[in-house]
Amino acid sequence: MLYSMGWIMGRESPVKFVHAADIHLDSPMAGLAAYDGAPLERLRGATRQALVNLVDLAIEEAASFVVIAGDLYDGDWRDFNTGLFFCAQMTRLDRQGIPVFVVQGNHDAESAMTKRLPLPGNVTVFSTRRAETKILDGLRVAIHGRSFASRDVSDNLAATYPAPVKGMFNIGLLHTACDGRAGHAPYAPCTAAELAAKGYEYWALGHVHRREVLNETPYIVFPGNTQGRHARETGPKGCTLVTVEDGAVTALEHRDLDVVRWAQVEIDASACAGLDEVVETALSALEDAAAEAGGRLLAARLRFTGRSPAHAALTRRGDQLAAELRASAMGIGAEGAWIEKILIETRPPVETDKLLQRGDSIGALARSVGTVGPEDMAALSAELADLWSRMPKEAREEGDDDMAVLLREGADLLLARLAEEEAGE
Repeated sequence: MLYSMGWIMGRESPVKFVHAADIHLDSPMAGLAAYDGAPLERLRGATRQALVNLVDLAIEEAASFVVIAGDLYDGDWRDFNTGLFFCAQMTRLDRQGIPVFVVQGNHDAESAMTKRLPLPGNVTVFSTRRAETKILDGLRVAIHGRSFASRDVSDNLAATYPAPVKGMFNIGLLHTACDGRAGHAPYAPCTAAELAAKGYEYWALGHVHRREVLNETPYIVFPGNTQGRHARETGPKGCTLVTVEDGAVTALEHRDLDVVRWAQVEIDASACAGLDEVVETALSALEDAAAEAGGRLLAARLRFTGRSPAHAALTRRGDQLAAELRASAMGIGAEGAWIEKILIETRPPVETDKLLQRGDSIGALARSVGTVGPEDMAALSAELADLWSRMPKEAREEGDDDMAVLLREGADLLLARLAEEEAGE
């Protein structure tokens, strides 16, 4: 297969390439089965469709090549179908003369089957033993990369990358946490300053799931993952399309690839007198979020906040609220909306101050509950850590933060009940 030379009458024509990372093909979306009414097949097929969209984009834009900066897979596969699907998509690019360059990340290194799968001829996977350089002579491009040999890479791989090739547009393809990102293990640590000093024109990074441009001269880019997989991976997900002219980046564009858009929707219930108004306000907020999703299926986590007259109803009739909202959400937007979770973080209305001023044991209990702060929650979480560790995996998948939320909800429910008793006296 001959690849595009990018030359016209001795002059360089613009070169386009696609920078993607963290595809996590066939990610199991663990724990979704625990949610009633979850669109399981659509959610579990989302990473595959995002890869199809990536290939479609590369073909439509006549990309000269594609780079994938690690975590193509999501650990070991249940069977070979995951790898065969990837090969089928890469064959589509091969037929268009588009080569693909891949470094393996920490999740790829977990897969034994990855090492045994024959890949189409247009796919190059960089060595785990040393940094390599691949030259695209006709494009005047040099791509440098090194794959993870194991999941836990604590060495600075970037330090092993070679000097830039003179007269070429040099790309560093690297899976790294760089100088550290919250929520991501500090694999292959380095600094943006160190990468910039290497002398490459572009650093194509992976591992961090939120898009971020760390530097512009040269460009150092995390494109984010291609498809959000849970409620912490919100907003547009996709890849970066890069245009190069005369050895310099002239355009850098994020392109959406996701088919399911995750969102955390906050609803201020402070003006809601009862449950009906809460539902109406929430559906309006969901409609806005669905519009922003651009026709995709919206997967939303709702967070109700504010000092609200409806607080007691929310804490006592949460199941009814969830049922009403989930039923109505199915008809929102072009693809509908699915509510993954509802968090009640409202507080009782100011009138509960009377309860807090009581001089008896009820007042003391109310004051104790009402002043529970983050440090108290942390202490309670620590005390309950052993119990938490023995709970089912599905209940723990969101981490210790959810336990703190449950504790806060319990405290608020108790305060609401006390306030109702006070009002009834």
